[in-house]
Amino acid sequence: MQHITSRQNAVVKEYREAARGDATSTMLLDGPRLIGEALDAGIRLQHLMVGADVLERPDVARLLQHTEAEHVTIASASSAVMDAVSPVQTTSGMVALASRPPLDVSPYTADDALVAIVCDMQNPGNVGAIIRVAEAAGAHAVVVAGQSADPFGWKALRGSMGSALRLPISIAEDARDAVKDAKAHGASVVATVPRDGVMPDAANFRGRVALLIGGEGLGLTPDTLDHADQRVSIPMQAPVESLNAAVAAAVLLYEARRQRTVR
Repeated sequence: MQHITSRQNAVVKEYREAARGDATSTMLLDGPRLIGEALDAGIRLQHLMVGADVLERPDVARLLQHTEAEHVTIASASSAVMDAVSPVQTTSGMVALASRPPLDVSPYTADDALVAIVCDMQNPGNVGAIIRVAEAAGAHAVVVAGQSADPFGWKALRGSMGSALRLPISIAEDARDAVKDAKAHGASVVATVPRDGVMPDAANFRGRVALLIGGEGLGLTPDTLDHADQRVSIPMQAPVESLNAAVAAAVLLYEARRQRTVR
């Protein structure tokens, strides 16, 4: 096992590039839990770096044993190097570079496909949280559209708690492309609006459905809303005017789950 003590090492540069999002085919996994989720999901690790001071920790030792069997290149590192490669404030003691999962070409293969379309959502934590709740609620896929944060950036990955490594994810140039694709596959497009939409339980979430979730602040554009088949609003007690995007997504995705499971 190589031991890295210099922050100028070429491998350190690779980790920093991945953390910045400059490595388009690579993602950075921070922490034993997320790395373990990646291994369980069949994600190929390219490199693993572990702090020299945590080598004997049981969870770290188990992962090292697993990755050695997979012939992954492993390096130990000084605390200064770990601080340099880990993007979090307090290093978890283990980071990895991994190949990004393949993007899902068509999220509407199932007759009853439920797809969440995230539109122009710039907060990576919200993107990750929506992917997580989409998997939990039984959605078939997530489409990340427009100016949304990278779903495989380290912040979004941590927010998804591993869901982004399992749930099919597609990328769309903008929301209009995502809506056009949904309609081409016969999906009913349900748009979230802050007011004047139908109540969640009055919306029809059965069958093939695409749920549009707008970004922070501006929400969905008028052009996108014009192409929606249904508009839905979550009732809120005044003076509250809006919910966090991930919270709103959770309410609606679980309403969709309720409708699809109630007989």
